Amino acid sequence: MFLIIGYVIVLAASLGTYAIHGNLAALWVPPEYLAIIGLTVGGFVAGNGAKTIKATLGALPSILKGSKYSKEMYVDLLAMLYEILAKVRKEGLMSIENDVENPDSSPTFSKYPSVTADHHAMEFLTDYLRMMVGGNLNAFEIENLMDMEIDTHHQEAHGPAHAMSKTADALPAFGIVVAVMGVVNVMGSVGEPPAVLGKMIGGALVGTFLGILISYGFVSPIAGQLEQKADEGSKIFHCIKVVLLASMNGYAPQVAVEFGRKVLFSTDRPGFRELEEEIKSRKKS
Repeated sequence: MFLIIGYVIVLAASLGTYAIHGNLAALWVPPEYLAIIGLTVGGFVAGNGAKTIKATLGALPSILKGSKYSKEMYVDLLAMLYEILAKVRKEGLMSIENDVENPDSSPTFSKYPSVTADHHAMEFLTDYLRMMVGGNLNAFEIENLMDMEIDTHHQEAHGPAHAMSKTADALPAFGIVVAVMGVVNVMGSVGEPPAVLGKMIGGALVGTFLGILISYGFVSPIAGQLEQKADEGSKIFHCIKVVLLASMNGYAPQVAVEFGRKVLFSTDRPGFRELEEEIKSRKKS
C-alpha cells in the first residue's frame, strides 16, 4: 500500500510540477521508453542467475502485502515454544517426538496456525527439536550451527533486494546510453530547422530523465521494501534460537521464552506482563 502511495507522490512531484510550465506530450517518446525497458530487463537477466531471478519474481508480490510478523504472531510463537518446553520439562524429550516428526498433524502445533504457516521457521524449529530429542547436545556447537544456518537464510533472503538494488544503480547509466543514442540521431540531422532539432534534442534528453526517475523513484523503493521484508523474516529465527538455547542451558520455560521476547523488535515485542497473562490464559483454556 505505501509503495503505491509513494509512487503517486513521485509522479505528482515530477510530472505534476512539470505540467505547470511544460507540455507533457513532449515527454512521450515511445522509442525512449522501449529502450529503457529493454536495457533494464536485459541488464537484470544478464546480471543474475536463474535462482535469483526466480526468487526476485516470487518476492515482488510480497511488497504489496502487509507484514505477517506482528505482535500477535510473536505472542503465538512464544506461547507455542513455552508449551513445547513445558511438555519436555514435565514428560521428557521423547514426549515431543511425534510432534517433531509430524508437525502438520501435531495437536500442539495446530493451535498456532499463524506460526505453522511460516514453513522455513517451522523447519528450523523442528530440525533443532529433533536434534534435542536425538541425544545429548553441546549448546555451544548448536549455537554455531544455528548462526551459520541463519546467516545462510539471511543471504538467500537478501538476494532479491540486492538484485533490484543493482538494477536501480544501473538505470541512470542506461538513461545516458539512450540519451547519447538520441544525440547521435540529432547530429545526423543537423540540416533540419531549429524547431525540429530542438524537438529531437528534447526527445533524446527524455532518456536521461527516465533513467534517473525510474531508478530512484520506482526501482530503489522496491529494493528497500524487499530488504525490509528480508530483515523482518530473519528475526523469527533469532527468537527461536535464543529460546531453545536457553532451554538447553537449563533455564525454565518461563525464563527461556523471556529470552526470546527480548530479541524482538520493539514494535512487535509483547510486554512481560502481557505475555505472562497470555500464557496463563492459554494454559487454563
